Amino acid sequence: MQLAAYRIVQEALTNTLKHAGPHTTVQLAVSIDGNRLRILVRDSGCPGGGTTPGHDGHGLIGMRERAALYGGTVTAGPTSDGGWAVRAELDLTSLPHPGGKPA
Repeated sequence: MQLAAYRIVQEALTNTLKHAGPHTTVQLAVSIDGNRLRILVRDSGCPGGGTTPGHDGHGLIGMRERAALYGGTVTAGPTSDGGWAVRAELDLTSLPHPGGKPA
């Protein structure tokens, strides 16, 4: 689960570097709420500086697959202030599903 969480954060930060532009700020929060591990990666965007992802790329698909291994979810999308946010939740009591892909 640690590797899955790490890779979700890594991919979200990579997407920020690719799409948000050079003057973007990023907030990263990792917390535990009961038996849920919550991850939030939110960037400020950059007016005129980056490109907005037009569709779910392979990175988002991979994040969702990793989260699903641990009974979790990933959502991603634009924020009201022009940035982008990735939210993930993993079930701390969950074991990887048999036959699932490695993180």
